Amino acid sequence: MSKSLVKMLVLCSVLHLLVDGLCVCCLYVMASSLSASHLVGIFLTYNVLAFLTQPLTGLLADSMERRHWMLLASVLLLTMGVLATSAVINFGLPDAGVMTVAVLLGMGNSLFHVWGGKQVAVTTGNDMRALGAFVSTGAFGLALGIVFFSWPVLYAALLAICVLSTAYVHLDVKAAETRSSILHSLHEQSSILHSSLFTLHFIALLMLVVMLRSLVGETFTGGLSKTSGLVLLLGFLSMLGKMAGGWMARRMGIVPMLVLVVLLAAVCFVFRGQGLVIILVGLFAVNCTMPVTLYLANVLLPKREGLAFGLLAAALIPGYLLAVL
Repeated sequence: MSKSLVKMLVLCSVLHLLVDGLCVCCLYVMASSLSASHLVGIFLTYNVLAFLTQPLTGLLADSMERRHWMLLASVLLLTMGVLATSAVINFGLPDAGVMTVAVLLGMGNSLFHVWGGKQVAVTTGNDMRALGAFVSTGAFGLALGIVFFSWPVLYAALLAICVLSTAYVHLDVKAAETRSSILHSLHEQSSILHSSLFTLHFIALLMLVVMLRSLVGETFTGGLSKTSGLVLLLGFLSMLGKMAGGWMARRMGIVPMLVLVVLLAAVCFVFRGQGLVIILVGLFAVNCTMPVTLYLANVLLPKREGLAFGLLAAALIPGYLLAVL
């Protein structure tokens, strides 16, 4: 990748960490002053909007030529969410104010993720290493937000998001003229997959894999007593696994890499009661598959990379709920 593409990828990845960190930080700051009934409602509303709306916002991303407006809309919604959080806490606004925060954060998060997934796929020619780098940082951002939530951290994250988003838009406008050749290369990858029935079945299979990955990942860590240090370690290993998965698939090939990590994850799952190290290795292995599933979804849905990202993101929720319940 060229230096300009590397810069854009770094900006997208850091923004992903900050956005997910800001959202969870905002929720945890507000949670300290809410009742249990409010907590269930706000977290449920946030997760439904942040994940289950991504197929719809993904379609919106696919239809936009100037997608930087989606990034700017996301930043605006997140800013309004932070301000609404401050109003709820300082002025004791009723239920409507609490739900407003959840809606603003959830929709801002949804817009950002499909924008980033689409941009990284298009600008890098669906490079699995780049896909892994982008999706990986969100996990660590969540861990940071959970452990270090506070007003100073929240406003520092918001300021950083505003500055980095402005920098990205500047770079994106300069690089726009080179994108058409990269986009042509990306769409050539899917030329042999022209069957609508095949595409439908394979996308459904990928969504099932993502759901199972979410279920297994949550099951690995479900019984642990999560101290602050462990939360950070789990977030870091999840990030490292997703990042490493793209490089491993690029070096080894998709099939050998998947066989290796699935076997490793299965062994760790069977023996997960034998110690923390086994759980951590299994969690790393499970996350290695993330960039591969995203890569394959993009190949199956040419010119619909936003929809591909959104469908896989939505598939995370059923697996998570099954693990929790």
